[in-house]
Amino acid sequence: MNQSLFFMETGYIDLYTLQSSLKLGLEDLFPEKIWVRAEIASVSVKAGGHCYLDLSQSDERGMVARARAVIWRSKYGQLGRYFAEATGSPLQAGMSVLVRVLVTYSELYGLALTIDDIDPQFTLGEQEMEKRRTIARLEAEGLMDRQKELAASALPYALAVITARDAAGYGDFSRHLHGNEFGFVFRTDLFEATMQGTSAPESISEALDAVEASGTAYDAVLILRGGGSVLDLACFDDYGLCRRIALCPIPVYTAIGHDRDHHVADMTAYSYVKTPTALADLFIDCYMAEDERISSFSSRLRMAFTNKVNALSSRIDLLEARIRAADPRAILKRGYLLAADARGRVLKSAAAAAPGELISLMFSDGTLDCEVKSRR
Repeated sequence: MNQSLFFMETGYIDLYTLQSSLKLGLEDLFPEKIWVRAEIASVSVKAGGHCYLDLSQSDERGMVARARAVIWRSKYGQLGRYFAEATGSPLQAGMSVLVRVLVTYSELYGLALTIDDIDPQFTLGEQEMEKRRTIARLEAEGLMDRQKELAASALPYALAVITARDAAGYGDFSRHLHGNEFGFVFRTDLFEATMQGTSAPESISEALDAVEASGTAYDAVLILRGGGSVLDLACFDDYGLCRRIALCPIPVYTAIGHDRDHHVADMTAYSYVKTPTALADLFIDCYMAEDERISSFSSRLRMAFTNKVNALSSRIDLLEARIRAADPRAILKRGYLLAADARGRVLKSAAAAAPGELISLMFSDGTLDCEVKSRR
């Protein structure tokens, strides 16, 4: 019987008939493969080699569409490698993708999209566009340079480190900083966070909250990653995270580990370097510069003290020379003599002594006691 007539007579149709009608309608509507733009909500590669994905689309209202998709084993090996080589990252949740799909509908499983091609350049381009949107938004809010206005400690000692405990970059940083050859001492406290994927921005932001709530007066906050692909590091272009960094009242230093470009998190931070080891060097250099400044000051102080002592010594020598030159004994040695009356007063003229007085005549080798007989 014609299904329409059946429906008109009974007022209903069975489920299989409904699903079969939907299948025919969808496959007639999309008989050819089409390119679809979507976000990956989840991805799972099964033991058999098939790759299953949940594709979604969101707007300001939240998620507005969702569909199941699959890349069969015969395609996934080649397609997965191609995407990973082009983007530096495997397919993962949170990515925006452009995929070519065949629309199918099953009476048992409903709508499904079979993927047979993917455009990695679209994913990279979407990431770059999202980065530009984040920068523009932060600039409009006046947050891009907010961290740069903070006053950093000249000798940062207490450091709050945000990273994953088992991250290779964290190990390199710790060994380089605490094992420095100069013996400089630092305090580093770890605040663990997820450093990759869609959960990373929120996790790092929560770690920043924990740093501020700790009650410790940290000199700096360090965000360490230690490298990764362009898409692995995409979380550091997230608006929410970058805004949180900009609003942190403590200078934030980033060392994400990228070679070619830097991320919005770097731009909003107080300062950034490429690698965690380079960040350790930055803090060691602060102490080296202060050590050199103190050494230079000490050298200048010692030189000034030596010069002062030498000047005083020269002045003493001059005074000694003057004293020696004015010593009466030096005059007497040149053939002169000194006359004094009975009370020891120096006689400066012949009129100072009358006949009959006793006087002393002092020579360089002794004194004669004499009596004045007459004065001429």
